[in-house]
Parts: sequence; C-alpha cells; structure tokens
Amino acid sequence: MALAGVRVIELAGLAPAPFCGMILADFGAKVIRVDRTKTGMSLDTQARGKRSVAINLKTSEGVTLLKKLCLQSDVVLEPYRKGVMEKLGLGPQELLKENPRLIYARLTGYGQSGSYASAAGHDINYLAMSGLLSRLGRSGEKPYAPLNLIADFAGGGLSCALGIVLALLERERSGRGQIIDASMVEGAAYVGSFAWKSQSIGMWDRPRGENMLDSGAPFYDTYQTSDGKYVAVGAIEPQFYTQLLKGLDLDPGSLPPQMSFTDWPELRRIFTERFASKSQEDWSQVFDGTDACVTPVLSFEQVSSHPHNQERNSFLTDSNGEESPRPAPVLSRTPAEPSLSSDPFIGEHTVEVLNEFGFKSEEIEQMMTHGVVEGDAIKAKL
Repeated sequence: MALAGVRVIELAGLAPAPFCGMILADFGAKVIRVDRTKTGMSLDTQARGKRSVAINLKTSEGVTLLKKLCLQSDVVLEPYRKGVMEKLGLGPQELLKENPRLIYARLTGYGQSGSYASAAGHDINYLAMSGLLSRLGRSGEKPYAPLNLIADFAGGGLSCALGIVLALLERERSGRGQIIDASMVEGAAYVGSFAWKSQSIGMWDRPRGENMLDSGAPFYDTYQTSDGKYVAVGAIEPQFYTQLLKGLDLDPGSLPPQMSFTDWPELRRIFTERFASKSQEDWSQVFDGTDACVTPVLSFEQVSSHPHNQERNSFLTDSNGEESPRPAPVLSRTPAEPSLSSDPFIGEHTVEVLNEFGFKSEEIEQMMTHGVVEGDAIKAKL
C-alpha cells in the first residue's frame, strides 16, 4: 500500500485525530494507538487497522517509554491542548532534536498560537469561528451545524492526514521532519474556500438560505416522496433543469423562469406537490439514466445495496458484521486494503509492539508488574 513502512504513534483522542490515524492505517501505515492505563473500554470508533499499547503516562517510566516509541517512529499524532506534551517532556522541539526525521502532527481546534489556543471547544465552535456556520441554515432560521463533519473530520482529521502525507513526501527530498500545526478552525475555513472565493461572482448575495446552493433554489433541494422518503435535486444548469421538468411532466411554458428569484417559492410548491405524488423508487425509475440530477436520499440501511455502490464495492463489512465506507480515493496500483478485524482492545498489542521496538521479555514483564504498561492480548482472544 502507499504508506507501507510508515510507523505512526497516535496518542489516543476522540474523533478528529483517530480519523486521521485510520486514514493512515487504511493506506498501509503501521499505526500504534497509545492508550491510557486503567481506562476500560476505548471510545475510539475510528480504530480500524490500528494496534493498541497502554502506557501509564503518570509515571516517569511511562513517559520515558513513550519517548522511545516516538523516537523510533516516522510520525507522532497528538490531539492534546497546547502545552500538554511539553509538560511531559515530549514536545516536538525535544523529539525533533533527537530524531530530525520525525513528523510531529498536532491536531487541535484553534491551533498552536493565538488567544484561543488553549481554549476548549468542539466542532460547532470551530465551525463558528471559521465563518462557515453563519452560512449554514434555512431561510429565516438560525445557523445549524451539519453533524460534526466539517471541522472535526474534513477540516481536522482529513486535512491533518494530508499534512502528514505532504511532510512525508517532502522528507524524501530533504531528509528532515517537521511540525504540523493543524487547526480545525483553519481547516474548516479552507474546506470552505469555494464559499469564500465565489462571493465576488454573486453566489452568496442573498441572505442565508436564499441562495442557489444553500436550499434557496427549488431546483437544488430535497423533496419528500409519497412513501415518506426523500429525493435530492441538483438541476442547476439549464439542460439539466429541462430534464428535471420533463421527468416531473411539467410544461416549461407554464412555469416562471428558472432563475426568477421572486418565483422560487411558487416553483418549490409545484415541485413539492409533484414529488409527493410518487414513491422514492418510482422517481428513481423515472430519473435513473437521465441528466436531471435527481437521486434518492439513501439511508445507512439502503446505501450499500444501491446498485451503483454495489458495483463499486463502496462499502465494506468487518468481522463483526458492521458496515462502513471503503477508504477513498481508489488508487490504481496501491489501493487501500483496510483491516476487517475487530477494533483493538486497550493494551491488546502492548507486548507485541514493545517486542517490535526491541524491548526484551524481562523488561516488558517488569513494566507490567510496576504498572507502567498494561496488556490485554488474552481478553482480545476471548
């Protein structure tokens, strides 16, 4: 796989950093998640392909051990607030001094500098600070956050993974590692570059929820069908809009112009009534094979059985029978080969990993006895 041979130390966290680690693991990196001891069950739902080592960082021995793991790795991925790793003596300046090839990725909400650098927050806060939240919402309604996708995962985990891959690529030329300062505020704003850079062409001149792409246009929206399901309509271009009207059996001559803003409410009313007259499946039969840009809004239960997704094997099933998306994008020569095994228990691979890093059995046993590390390989086999 593309990242084969890359060794990653991921400090356990929630959502964004685990997603970043899973991306790297999906594409071949050896990702070792460092969990805390005595924490019970992991909350990492993005643990596919990772291994777990449990280290007690409240002990000096645990900190020393983690430092040895970091210094023998290619990438360190840490999700803590600013200053936490420095207090442990594991900051990037110290580790890079001993291992100049190390790539130290720091994924936080507000970044490593600025007045908010040490502040707590979640996706909705980072999205608000990016400017994008102000643009998300229906007309006349308050702004709303679309799950926690934009800041946590697109602007956070995914952009951090890109930064790591870029740093690995650059290291091939320079032989040197570097520090990645991944801010979810800035990542979210960057993902929204189109919204920023298209303001000058009139894309967002109207209030929130009244523009073409923010649910204002009746030809770019969702509609309920007779069976209580939904279809998505994205017929922006005139040739696509013509096919939309044809599929809906509507006479263009009896309708107001497509781009007449004042008539959009009336067009929406007409479309709403027409879509409510048939089931989602009926409309799929009408529009499949056309360029009307009408598709079913698939539920999680429906998505893997849709013919298109089946043909591309877009979803996979793990050993527990749980479905999830296949890694993307698809590479022609070195595609991702995601693990289908169960996610690791905390400390499941402690002994295995420490052996790989050169620790002897007696050393590992002594660390186990003194509570420096925990191992749970037996539990994992039950």
